[in-house]
Amino acid sequence: MKHIFRKMSLKKRIWISFVMLTVVCISVTGTYVSVFFSREMKAQANKTSQDTLNKTAQVFDERLRNIVVSVSALMMGEPFQHAMRDVQAGNGNEYYNRLSQLQTPFAQMMIAEQSIDSVLVHTPIGDFYPTESKRSMYDFADTALSAMILDTQKQWATLWAGGHADQLFSRKNAVISLIIKPLFEMQLPGVYVVVNIREDYLQELIQAHLQEGSLKQLVVDRSSGNAVFTSEADLPNHNKELYERFAASDRGHFEYSTESNKPYLVNYVAMGMNPDWVLIGYQSKSELLAPVQRMRWTILSIMGVCVVLALIMSSMLSELLLKPLFKLRNLMFKVEQNQLDVRFESVFEDEISQVGHKFNRMLEQIGELIHEVKASEQSKRKSEIKALQAQIDPHFLYNTLNTIYWKSEMEEQQDVSGMIVSLSLLFRLGLNNGREITTLRQELEHVAQYLKLQVMCYPDLFEYELAAADEKLMDIPVLKIMLQPLVENSILHGFQELPHKGMIRIEVAVAEEWLTLTVTDNGSGMDTARVEKMLNGADTEQTSYALSNVAARLALYYGYKASMKLESEPGIRTSVKLMIPIQEVINE
Repeated sequence: MKHIFRKMSLKKRIWISFVMLTVVCISVTGTYVSVFFSREMKAQANKTSQDTLNKTAQVFDERLRNIVVSVSALMMGEPFQHAMRDVQAGNGNEYYNRLSQLQTPFAQMMIAEQSIDSVLVHTPIGDFYPTESKRSMYDFADTALSAMILDTQKQWATLWAGGHADQLFSRKNAVISLIIKPLFEMQLPGVYVVVNIREDYLQELIQAHLQEGSLKQLVVDRSSGNAVFTSEADLPNHNKELYERFAASDRGHFEYSTESNKPYLVNYVAMGMNPDWVLIGYQSKSELLAPVQRMRWTILSIMGVCVVLALIMSSMLSELLLKPLFKLRNLMFKVEQNQLDVRFESVFEDEISQVGHKFNRMLEQIGELIHEVKASEQSKRKSEIKALQAQIDPHFLYNTLNTIYWKSEMEEQQDVSGMIVSLSLLFRLGLNNGREITTLRQELEHVAQYLKLQVMCYPDLFEYELAAADEKLMDIPVLKIMLQPLVENSILHGFQELPHKGMIRIEVAVAEEWLTLTVTDNGSGMDTARVEKMLNGADTEQTSYALSNVAARLALYYGYKASMKLESEPGIRTSVKLMIPIQEVINE
């Protein structure tokens, strides 16, 4: 190896030295950074997930505790105590009187706790329940709740039953049941208060505290290993050994892998009202550490770039050792100082002269590219400014807010709410998270919200229609804010002096690999020849900023592939048709 290295030229030895040093430095740094960030992200994810679970469990327990308090208040009331005395005496003659007396406490409890779906007091003399709830054909003794009571060996005052279909009432909603023995001066065998709690309400309570991200939550009964809610799926590839880990403590976190070796980070916390129920949060470790993986690829890319830079630098250093290249080196220094008008001259025709001529040619191309880039960037900036003006036109915003104000003064709250929602959607869809490309669905929704607002501002000026588009086309990527400037152009220039009510129609069509968007109105029309001349740059006078803006942005992003076609019959029909290439294949 040393023998080969000695035979290499100085230039190659400098290249290899720089490349090896660059690769070693970046490899060591990248490995350390990726491992460090991986550990930090994992630790932070566990802490954040545990905090979220603790907060959710606290809110969940508080809700169940409030329900127990409401049921206790019912049982301490006079109507309930009178009914229990009849049960104690075995007196069923007053059953209907007691049932009637309990209706008000039942209603008060269900109003106070809207999560309660139904309630039933089972006694030997009959069942007491809100008469507005229709009982099912099942007797209490034939239900799964009765079987659960009989199977429970330990002493208990309250029992919790996981998600199941309500067998006591005909609605058969998915509920979680609370079973409580009555509060009375003595124990009454065979008497139970059953409260059915809406499962969907409790699920919404849990999801309300779940932040955006990959964390998923579910409630599991660790005594049975089953999910508490009927609509919840269990952990991926769960097993008995996995649920045994939940029994080790009331809260904690661990990592486990599925049969397909997919790792998950799991956090859990036991519920205070029912320690057998455990709130579990789990997230894919690979998804969590995806940024680290992307960072590793970034480091590899940087390594490649640095290797290239090392080669260039080593080449420059080796060339500095050669006197014939001093002149060329000095010219390069001048170019670095933005003196692009310098040129290499030589009376010789050797290799160095050829390099010098190539250097001259490169400077010429750089000058041409700089000129083209400046012109392109200037055009792009102007188009973007016009796009923002079209998106948030101060006059449009003023009219919209003014209309909202007067409708609010006139107490037209439904219109006010609709306009506020439309304005919010218009802004959100227009901003599009800073991206220039959106989907056809969002573009149509954006112009629909704009039209809805304009109709509310000018109720007698025009109507509009959005022709139904094929659902397969809705996910096609398109340039954002193309239709709104065209619609605004129709309203401002087409309908202002129109003697009859205007009409705007937007259509979407596809032919082969072309998407066609057409905006048609019955306004006063336009001079299509003059407008096309203006769009082509032959006429410097701007007659339509909206059309020129859309045309410029189409040319900037699609080049010659996109086109705009204008047709106008004043007072009858004026249409602007945009034809753009489809960038994604539609799945049939």
